[in-house]
Amino acid sequence: MNPRTPATAPLLLALALALLGSGCTGGVEGTPGAVGVRDPYFPGLGNGGYDVTHYGLKLDVDPAAGRLRGTATITARATQHLSAFHLDLAGLDVESATVEGEPAAVNRAGKELTIRPDASVDDRMRKGRTFTTVVRYSGSPQTVTDADGEEEGWLRTADGSVALGEPTGSMAWFPGDHHPSDKAAYDIEVTVPDPLKAISNGQLVARRTEDGRTAYHWRTTEPMASYLATVAVGRFTTEQARTPEGIRLFTAVDPESAAASEDVLAEIPEVLAWSRARFGPYPFTSAGAIVERTGDSTYALETQNRPVFPGPPDTGLLVHELAHQWFGNSVTPKTWRDMWLNEGFATYAEWLWAADHDGVPVGESFDEAYEDDANWAFPPADPPAALDLSDPPVYGRGAMVVHRIRLAIDDDRAFFALVRGWTEKYRHANASTDDFTAYVEEETGQDLTGLWDTWLYGGSRPALEG
Repeated sequence: MNPRTPATAPLLLALALALLGSGCTGGVEGTPGAVGVRDPYFPGLGNGGYDVTHYGLKLDVDPAAGRLRGTATITARATQHLSAFHLDLAGLDVESATVEGEPAAVNRAGKELTIRPDASVDDRMRKGRTFTTVVRYSGSPQTVTDADGEEEGWLRTADGSVALGEPTGSMAWFPGDHHPSDKAAYDIEVTVPDPLKAISNGQLVARRTEDGRTAYHWRTTEPMASYLATVAVGRFTTEQARTPEGIRLFTAVDPESAAASEDVLAEIPEVLAWSRARFGPYPFTSAGAIVERTGDSTYALETQNRPVFPGPPDTGLLVHELAHQWFGNSVTPKTWRDMWLNEGFATYAEWLWAADHDGVPVGESFDEAYEDDANWAFPPADPPAALDLSDPPVYGRGAMVVHRIRLAIDDDRAFFALVRGWTEKYRHANASTDDFTAYVEEETGQDLTGLWDTWLYGGSRPALEG
């Protein structure tokens, strides 16, 4: 991961304002939007002053050269009267920008673009108004190495590339408001040389071939956080189907992983139906998977609609990543401190599946996690630093919190009703840990302060009763 220290964000703000003052005149009235939304671990990530409603991305990818040329059309609603605003973009070269069709001044400070609209569009930049920004850019997108050693951003693969964005990597391939609190709809059109294919989120709505290159147009109508957006380019074998409930399935598998993936991917309809009974209606209209060849990446990611797997997955991993479609993708964290809500529930889904299909009681999975010292390194709701966000306590101890709630309720029907109510209340929205604890106490009528203090925020392993 690439955390910015709290001292970095004010420096970026000062640089951006200095650039505005020295390089731009005749702009609109109002005040600049903030640099960053002060996330606890990435204070410079995201931007203030507007809310993105739609991204239209057109990418022309040259895998052999490792380059892309992009046009990002960003539709947003101003939440204040903006004189300027910021976009997150790492590494790529900006060629031009317009706001409401008029040329806009662009300044850059590291990964922050400052866009200053022309005075003629002042009325569109007032609070509550919608405005459209077009940014044209190109270059060699970056692979970013996180503090924990994992790679994200734009990863080169044996036959193409794959974009993985958690937590900050999406800024490596398109400009935007790259914090999970700002979700939007997407149209992503990717042009690649034949016989390569381009796979993304949502539904494939158009495909056009000309002069040996094919453009694939993917559409995601439900809100999506930018870290869940993906583009995978490669020699994929693809299949389409529908579940009995009408969900469109689209799988893309590297030929080297096809045989070993076939049986597990055939379980997707069953896993979705099983999950629906426990977590509520599936929150999207499409589902599926992208399976790369082993070694193209080192981890799976719950990219919206179709998770990316680093080689043939087993059933447990499939269950985990599909559970994220409810927990993380539909109900998305307000800040990265709330990540345990994603991983704790997805891990608990694995425990539930093992109980229903493999004869492993949930209590046994709980006991195994309880005995694992790695799960007690820190409280799941308060990781010490950005590099700890994917460590065992967020997963294993997060799942233990969920099970302790179940034990406190002591009624399985009421517990699963509580879970389904949570995914319904925050469907396609953002939620924090405080939102969750307040919701549980309100719905159960119980004061669970002791549970939160011990299991969610406690610094040591508690003794088990009985």
